[in-house]
Amino acid sequence: MKTNNYLDVALDVQEDLRKGFMARSWVQATMPHSRPKELTFIRKNGEYTMMMTGHPDCGLPYGSIPRLLMSWLTTEAVKTKSPTVELGKSLRSFMTALDMKASGGKTGSITMLKDQMKRLFTCHVSLTRNAKTNFQTQNITPIKSANLWWNPSDPEQLSLFNSTVTLSQDFFAEIIDRPVVFRLKTLQLLKSSSLAVDLYIWITYRNSYTQSRSYIPWEMLQLQFGANYPETTRGKLDFKRNFLATLKKVAIAYPEAKKLEWNSKQLIFIPGYPDVPKLISIPKP
Repeated sequence: MKTNNYLDVALDVQEDLRKGFMARSWVQATMPHSRPKELTFIRKNGEYTMMMTGHPDCGLPYGSIPRLLMSWLTTEAVKTKSPTVELGKSLRSFMTALDMKASGGKTGSITMLKDQMKRLFTCHVSLTRNAKTNFQTQNITPIKSANLWWNPSDPEQLSLFNSTVTLSQDFFAEIIDRPVVFRLKTLQLLKSSSLAVDLYIWITYRNSYTQSRSYIPWEMLQLQFGANYPETTRGKLDFKRNFLATLKKVAIAYPEAKKLEWNSKQLIFIPGYPDVPKLISIPKP
């Protein structure tokens, strides 16, 4: 997105209160940003570790598209209170729902979406909490089943049956219980950068429950958001530089992110307001 358009759209973000939802486990530890060379990917967030395993024939999901897919599926499941989500009868209508433009060719959006759907829908996730006095582990297959009936060569064509995705019961229970709430318009504005999407949802999520400032070492942030960067002096500097540059972009769409401070050793998380205001219930007289 061009800078002038980015700024213009950012001015309108706060007026759009449409909500989206995401699973908490996928906010605390996120998917790869670039194409992984291996079939196993690990993210760490303090005591928590997420290990994602890809299908040998498909590989691991990466980049912005699977994030858009997962947020859309989670949002629809929360809204409908059903683990089975209908994607529609045409590919173009579904891509419009994802705020994507349909384009053909080997590097077109249709090919990229098809590839990332296969990667996301076949991956497995292991969540582990390794504390001093407690060890927990949970193995999750986010997608129980998927039935896609579209014709990629003709995105306008209506299929005889609705394409559907059914979430696994464990994953569905997690997002129904206490999903992370975000603003759809903000996500759409930041969608060209997978790191910007991750930072935005992480910051607004922390702002929904954090009441005091916290200090997060750059090493921990790199494990959580920059697992693709090498554990070298140059790798750490590159991650920090990219993190701060992306944070500035997030702050344009979500001004509360401007409250965060940093120094050479750590990020200083200063609490602000979540992007979607909490509703305050007023007792009846």
